[in-house]
Order: sequence, then structure tokens, then C-alpha cells
Amino acid sequence: MSEFLAVLSNYDLVGAYWLNIQLTFFAAVASLVIGTILALMRISPIPSLQFAGTTYVNLIRNTPLTIIVVFAALVLWPVLGVEFSTDFATNFFWLAVLALSVYHASFMCEALRSGVNTVPAGQAEAARAIGLPFLPAARLIILPQAFRGAIAPLGNTLIALIKNSTVAAAISVPEISILMKEMMENEGNYVIPIFLTVAVGFVIIVVPIGLAVTYLSQRLAVSR
Repeated sequence: MSEFLAVLSNYDLVGAYWLNIQLTFFAAVASLVIGTILALMRISPIPSLQFAGTTYVNLIRNTPLTIIVVFAALVLWPVLGVEFSTDFATNFFWLAVLALSVYHASFMCEALRSGVNTVPAGQAEAARAIGLPFLPAARLIILPQAFRGAIAPLGNTLIALIKNSTVAAAISVPEISILMKEMMENEGNYVIPIFLTVAVGFVIIVVPIGLAVTYLSQRLAVSR
């Protein structure tokens, strides 16, 4: 055991996990914003917006995340010139954030739409009856209740995002799975302990979030 701990001390596990957390944080914020816009498009009374929102969700949700991440690195940056920084590592970090955001926005949208379905139709009709246009009615009446009703599915999407942040390894972002691969290559006698250590690290990160989501979903549930 002491020998394995000595091996672990040669690697920056905390730094690698911190990169996963940063990827998750920025992608969660961006995907929630994009997902909210998509949800508004999908419930809007304008057919063309509904079509655009539905097309985005169906196209992106059914595309493997790895393909989207690789597309960002091999097409967006070198072909279309999307560049966030002249530093190679920083640029790839933000390309990974972009890919994660675009992908998980479709799931955020559907989670919010499930929350919208918990809002009684009579409230939207009442908003229209007092002359509120669509956007003010959504902002003041529908979305606040939808967010409360969608805490559990939004939390599940966040947990999936944490785990999917390891896909950034596909474009060499040095997060935990890259470090695990390096450790396994260098320390062949400790393959199983290394795998278990990395897995336990994710459990330590994810379990508190799951408990918090469960607490909030019960605490903030709208009584009907």
C-alpha cells in the first residue's frame, strides 16, 4: 500500500481532476443557457422556431460526443478558424468546453421541457388572457416553475456531463483519463489500483452532487 501511495505522489491527480471540474463548470453554464433558449424555441408558438429547436435536439443528441469533440478540434479550429487562444493547450480546452456545451445543451433542453410539462396549461392560458406576450409569460410564469420541476433531470444531466468531460482526452486535453493512461503505461504493476483510484475519485465528486440534487428536488418541488 505504501509503495502504491508513493507511486501516486509522483502524479498530479488533484490537478487532473481540477481540469475535469473546470471543463464541467464552464460547459454546464453554457449548455444551460443554450438549452434554455432551445426549450423556449421548442415551446414557442412560431412553427419555424419549433422546427429549428427540434432539429438541433434530434441531430446533436443522436450524434456521439466523441465525434463532436473531434469535429471541434479538426474542423472548427483548423478549417473554420474558430480559435479561443493562441496557446495550443488553452485553445483545445475551450474547444472541448464548446463541444461539451453544444452536446449537453440538447439534454438540458429536454430536461427543461419536462419541467415545462409540469406547469398547468391553465397558467399559460391565464397569462395570455391578461395580455402577456410569449416571452414575458415564459420568463415570469412558465420558466421559474419549469426549473423547479426539472431539478432532478437537470442534475442527472450535470452528473453525465462530469463523467463525459473525460471525452476531452480525445483531443489531448490533459484531464484525469489522460493521466490514468500515462500512469498505467508507466506503472504496469498497479493497473487495477490506478483504475480503482480514478473511479473512486469520480464517485467522491458525483455522489455529493447527486445528494444535493435529491435534496433540492424535494425541497423546491412545486405542490399542486
